[in-house]
Amino acid sequence: MPIEITQLTQAQPFQPVGHHGVGPVHLFGGEHYDGAVTVALSHYLPGGGADMSPVPAETLYVVLTGTLTLIDADGVSHVLGALDSARLTAGTVRGVENRTNLPASMLVIRPNAAASPASASETPS
Repeated sequence: MPIEITQLTQAQPFQPVGHHGVGPVHLFGGEHYDGAVTVALSHYLPGGGADMSPVPAETLYVVLTGTLTLIDADGVSHVLGALDSARLTAGTVRGVENRTNLPASMLVIRPNAAASPASASETPS
C-alpha cells in the first residue's frame, strides 16, 4: 500500500455542528475518505468552542498549541495545554472552550464511521 500524504495546503475545511469560533480542516477525512481513522486539525479562536454534546465514537484530543478547557457532563473543567491529551469514549458528553486571549490548536482523532470493513481491519505497520 502506498503512503498517503496530506499537505496542510490540501486539507479540506469543514464546519462541524455546534462549533463556533473554530476553523477545522480534515488532514484525513471528509466526504470521500475511506480510511479507518479520521484526523482533523482544529484552530480555536479566543472565545471559540464546541457546545456540550456527546462524541459519536471514541475520540482522542491532542492540544498542539495554546490552552483549551474541556467541560465534562458534570460541569467539571479540565484545562489542557500544549501536548496534553484526552481520550473520550463513545457517547461521552463534553464541551470545549478557549477561555484565553490566544488561539489554540488541537488534533481530533477518531474512527471513520464511513470506512469499509477491509480498511478498518488492516493492521498498521
